[in-house]
Amino acid sequence: MAEDITIARPYAEAVFRLAKQGNALTEWAGMLNLAAGVAADAQVVKLISDPNVSGAQLETLFLSVCGKQLNEQATNMVKLLIENGRLQLLPQIAALFENLKAEQEGVLEASITSAFAMDDMQTKELVKHLEFRFKRKIAASVTVDPELIGGVMVVAGDEVFDASVRGKLETMAAALKH
Repeated sequence: MAEDITIARPYAEAVFRLAKQGNALTEWAGMLNLAAGVAADAQVVKLISDPNVSGAQLETLFLSVCGKQLNEQATNMVKLLIENGRLQLLPQIAALFENLKAEQEGVLEASITSAFAMDDMQTKELVKHLEFRFKRKIAASVTVDPELIGGVMVVAGDEVFDASVRGKLETMAAALKH
């Protein structure tokens, strides 16, 4: 939901500044991913939205699940989110933090969807072309979707490159309708 992202953004930016000052971007990424995973758990989601569970109970449970894997600052952030009724935003905060971290490191996330499984050489070659195109390091994740019929579709940042057979057929169908 766009509203959740809007609310989560200041938290992510504050944590990013804190992590950057402490030269602990990787450490914070790990802690946020852990906390986001706990917050996204189906049982925890029920507890977060249960009016019969007090903030203190939720805090005790949540921090006991995370154990000693959160430092004092991360623990304080979790307490603040619980106090403000925003613990459910942890997955969005973690995702926004990852985006800020990747931007800081000059890395662009790219999602590559292929009609067929790509071997390592094909993936490396495509990533090399994307790095040349964007003039940045690319962190690519590859998935297979046989419905593309052939070719690939790449989502990098806010750009989409659809070089799939399905995409070309949809473009042709749209042109024929006009």
